[in-house]
Amino acid sequence: MPRVLIVDDSALMRRHLREVLESEGHEVMLARNGAEALAALVEFDPDVITLDINMPEMDGLTCLSRIMATRPKPVVMVSSLTERGAEVTFEALALGAVDFIHKPDGTISLNVGRIEREIRDKVAAAARARIRRSIGLSGRVRSLGASRDPRREGGREGRAATLAALPPGEIGAVLIGVSTGGPGTLEEILPRLPEGFPWPVLVAQHMPGSFTSVFARRLDAICRMTVVEAAGQMPLEPGVIYIAKGDADLVIGRRLSRPVINPLPAGGQYLWHPSVSRLVESAMQALPPERLIGVLLTGMGDDGAQAMAELHRRGGRTIAQDEESCVIFGMPGELVKRGGASLVLPAGRIGAQLCEWLPPAGETRRGTRQA
Repeated sequence: MPRVLIVDDSALMRRHLREVLESEGHEVMLARNGAEALAALVEFDPDVITLDINMPEMDGLTCLSRIMATRPKPVVMVSSLTERGAEVTFEALALGAVDFIHKPDGTISLNVGRIEREIRDKVAAAARARIRRSIGLSGRVRSLGASRDPRREGGREGRAATLAALPPGEIGAVLIGVSTGGPGTLEEILPRLPEGFPWPVLVAQHMPGSFTSVFARRLDAICRMTVVEAAGQMPLEPGVIYIAKGDADLVIGRRLSRPVINPLPAGGQYLWHPSVSRLVESAMQALPPERLIGVLLTGMGDDGAQAMAELHRRGGRTIAQDEESCVIFGMPGELVKRGGASLVLPAGRIGAQLCEWLPPAGETRRGTRQA
C-alpha cells in the first residue's frame, strides 16, 4: 500500500486522517508543519502527501512549492470550504497539487466520518496520478500565443481530417466532463477557444458548491469566451462557457422551444456531482445528437463514460483525453474501453480540434456577462 505523509497543525485532524488511512492498510507518518514535512520527504519518502493549507511557520502553499521544486510527490490539499479556501486551493492546484479534500468544519470528530470515502478515494487516486509540471496561469496564457498547425499538434497528424467541420445552423452544445486534475486541464483547453466560438460550452467539473463561482471567475479572467457559473436557469448562448454549480447537477431542457440550462439538486442515483452522466443524458433528450460534442477529461471513476458512448453511438462526436496528458486516465479511459471516443487527443490539442469541427463565427466583441 502507498506510504502517506499527513501534514497538519491540528493534532485531532492528524489523528483522524491517520485512523482513516491506516484502516486501509497505508503506512502513515505525521508532520505538524511544513518544516517537518520537508524533512520527512527524505526520511520517509512518501508516495502521497496530504497537506493542510493553513499552518503556522510555513503555510501549505510555501511547503507545496518547495516539495514540487525539490522532490515532487502527489499532493492532496486539505482545504476549508470557504471562498478564501477555494482561491488558495486553486493556487495549490496550479503549483502542482493533484487534488483536494474538504477540511471538516465544526467538531472534527463528528464530521470526518462524512468525508472518509473522499479521503480514501482521493489518496488512492493520487498514488496512481501522473505528476505534471505546472506552468501556472500566466504561463498557460503565454503558451496560447504560439501559432500552431492543428493537424500536426500533439502527434496526431491528419487524424482529425476523417471528421469534417459541422455545418452552421441551429445551436448545439459542447459538453465537458472532468474530475481529478480538471482545473489545470481546463485552464489549458478553454482559453484556446475564440470569442466567436459558435456553440456554448457546458462544464461538469466535480467540485463543491463553494468552489465553482471562484473557479468560473478564475477562468473568465483568462478566457476569450465569457465564463459564468450556472447558478440559475439560463438560455444557451453561443460564446459562453457555463460552469456547473458544485454539489448540484446541470441539465439541458427546453423552454418556449429554446434550449435552456437548469441547475438541479444532486441526483441520488449518480455518484459524483456535478454529474457528467446526467448532463449528457439530458442533452440527448433536448438536442439532436449530431448537434452535440462530448469531451471526457482526466478524472477517477467512470462518470460520463457510458452516456458519452451512447452519444457516440447515436451519431454525436466525442473526444477522450489521452493517457499521457491525464493526471488520472479513469474517466476518459472508460470511454475508450466502451468504444465511444471519436478521437483520443492530448489536452493541448483538444481546443484546436473543437475549432476545426466548429469554425469560429468571426471576431466579435465580448458581450455582457450573464448575471
